[in-house]
Amino acid sequence: MNPHVLAAVGLLACSNVFMTFAWYAHLKNLGGRPWYFAATVSWLIALFEYLLQVPANRIGHQVLNVGQLKILQEAITLLVFVPFSVFYLREPVRSDYLWAALCILGAVFFVFRARLTGG
Repeated sequence: MNPHVLAAVGLLACSNVFMTFAWYAHLKNLGGRPWYFAATVSWLIALFEYLLQVPANRIGHQVLNVGQLKILQEAITLLVFVPFSVFYLREPVRSDYLWAALCILGAVFFVFRARLTGG
């Protein structure tokens, strides 16, 4: 696999960990605090997301188009979010989530089809 793609995937995975915590951890940890406090904490966490996400997209864009980067990011988001929601937030897995994940995998296939099939 292309080293630019690997670097982009690694950075996007790390940025998604920060993004997921920024967007959802306050639901568990800061539920009793005012929303503006949670928003400030989330914003500070999201700073680290952007410090990884921006270079990831710049590196990835050297070999991937924007659509491929976006679909790749969405697939990585699911790979990070599902374990986070199940193990950290203790949310149950529903069959609809699995069907949605299959749709995202289909999107990954179609956006990378030319690379996968050589055409």
